[in-house]
Amino acid sequence: MYLGEPDTTPRLDNIHRFLAGVYLACGFICFWTAITIKQQNTLVFLIALAGLLGATGRLVSMSKVGLPEPSTPWIVYLLAEIIIPVIIIISQLISNQKLKQA
Repeated sequence: MYLGEPDTTPRLDNIHRFLAGVYLACGFICFWTAITIKQQNTLVFLIALAGLLGATGRLVSMSKVGLPEPSTPWIVYLLAEIIIPVIIIISQLISNQKLKQA
């Protein structure tokens, strides 16, 4: 966020720094959710949804402009953005069921 990219356009630099701030704020929200996880429910699902929407955006980008090179890291990123939110959702559903039974 601070250093930036020396060889870029003002438009891209503006967008990247804006997104860096948004991602940093999301990191704080995720950290707070993790340390107060027993009090959270809907927020956990919203965080998982954000990951799935990011994966959707990546899929749309790959279908429109192609797969970036080298392709392996980008496929790994995509798989993580799909698998981790699914694990989060399943874990939260199991936790919710256990809370109802108790």
